[in-house]
Amino acid sequence: MAGEINEGSVPAYYREVYEAIHCRTDERVPREVFQRLLLRTDLSKTVLTQIAEQVDSSDGFLSKLSLYKALALIALAQQGKQPSPKLLENCIQAELPKPQLGDPRDLSTLRMQPAQDDVLTMSQTLDKLLTRDTVQVELIPEKKGLFLKHVEYQVTSQRYKISVYRRYSDFDVFHEVLLQRFAYRVVPALPPKRMLKGVLTNVSEREFIEGRRRALCRFINLVGRHPFFSEDELVKTFLTFNGSDVQAKLRDNYKKTGDEFMTNRIATLAKEYLPADIQAQFSTSREMIRNIHNSFQKLRDRAEKMAERSKENATDLLMFGRELSTLGSDASSLPSLASSQSSWGSLRQALKSLSVEFAVLSDKAAQQGRREEDDVVEKLNLFLDLLQSYRDLCERHEKGVLHEHQRALHKYGMMKRQMMSATVQPKEQASVEQLESRIIQQENAIQTMELRNYFSLFCLHQETQLIFTYLPITSHILGAFVNSQVQGHREMGEVWNELQPKLGCLFAGNNGLKPPA
Repeated sequence: MAGEINEGSVPAYYREVYEAIHCRTDERVPREVFQRLLLRTDLSKTVLTQIAEQVDSSDGFLSKLSLYKALALIALAQQGKQPSPKLLENCIQAELPKPQLGDPRDLSTLRMQPAQDDVLTMSQTLDKLLTRDTVQVELIPEKKGLFLKHVEYQVTSQRYKISVYRRYSDFDVFHEVLLQRFAYRVVPALPPKRMLKGVLTNVSEREFIEGRRRALCRFINLVGRHPFFSEDELVKTFLTFNGSDVQAKLRDNYKKTGDEFMTNRIATLAKEYLPADIQAQFSTSREMIRNIHNSFQKLRDRAEKMAERSKENATDLLMFGRELSTLGSDASSLPSLASSQSSWGSLRQALKSLSVEFAVLSDKAAQQGRREEDDVVEKLNLFLDLLQSYRDLCERHEKGVLHEHQRALHKYGMMKRQMMSATVQPKEQASVEQLESRIIQQENAIQTMELRNYFSLFCLHQETQLIFTYLPITSHILGAFVNSQVQGHREMGEVWNELQPKLGCLFAGNNGLKPPA
């Protein structure tokens, strides 16, 4: 229809808008500039999508006549009319309406805004993400009800400078609502509420509760540092609401806003921002992240074993010292055949005093085990939680959005065949009209699904960037590991060095000890 608009018959306002926004080195209007113009109209996303689909911008630009067509459609929509080709044709034959876009001179700023790639690109660094918030999750003293007991957590946000009390069920509802709100983003999974029945494990209930606390802490920190989650009212509510029913508050909050597709200003225009090779990029990134995930799982498993060995070493050192103390505490009289030449009596007293040094060594080994667990294993688990949530997101995209789209297309095809059959074999007018109505509804549903599919890809592209932004955490983990080893060996070395000369004093004669270097 754009070809039917006579440039000489358009209102002066149309030409003023064109002069304000077209390229200075080209007579065309860049598509991203046109999209910014659409956002100034205050029209619904559905209407904006209808307008954009009727305007040719396949090569990334609009011609002058295409822009004039778009301005006419905008004006019709602002009058409350459905922007359709038929209605536009009637206007061309009469008089083109004037859209409400303000002073054309003010529109020139649309050309100066950031390029479209900036919308897709997440300009984040790991340090920026880590400093968004740090949330502590601590167990509070156990409360017992009439028939059963439950665990409660104190959740403290550094960003909001507040502590709130939450139960596991609060985390569960928060996770549920967050996943509904941000279905196209990486939402970390929650740990299980209870120990799995029928699964053989050496984990005690106390260890399980502590492991769950750590997992909840990782979850809320990943959420609180996410570029989009962290600025959403849902997260703020969970971290700050001190009312009696946080679960109802979270659900009400979601009902008021809806999912991200309904609130993101570029959701229906996401296709325009995606690179042409988005599917190839997605496949390559997914495979790379899968390999990274597998490698980090192996690193975590090894780190866990090293931390466990440090704790086992602490236990062995403590027990070794206690056995020496037990040996030295034996007050039995020596038999006459040993008392004359043996120094066992004085040696026995010396052994008893050594348990103190071995207790110190045990404490140092235990501290190293805790450092390895807190600073190394936990950081590895944090990144693994994020990597797993990315893999879950990829599955949601393929099994959810794409699958639903294919089902809708199949249903649409069946309806079209029924319609063709109805035109060949005469049927009641009411049933034909009903079928036509259903086909229109299905077309609208497919259009929405296609838009959601592109928005899902758009979000997936951003979440992939988030994963790569987190990758430098590897250096944090290695630094923590090396520092833990250096500190642990230095502290234990100091105790061993203090112990060595004591043995020389305690056990006179040739005791097999070499003098310190």
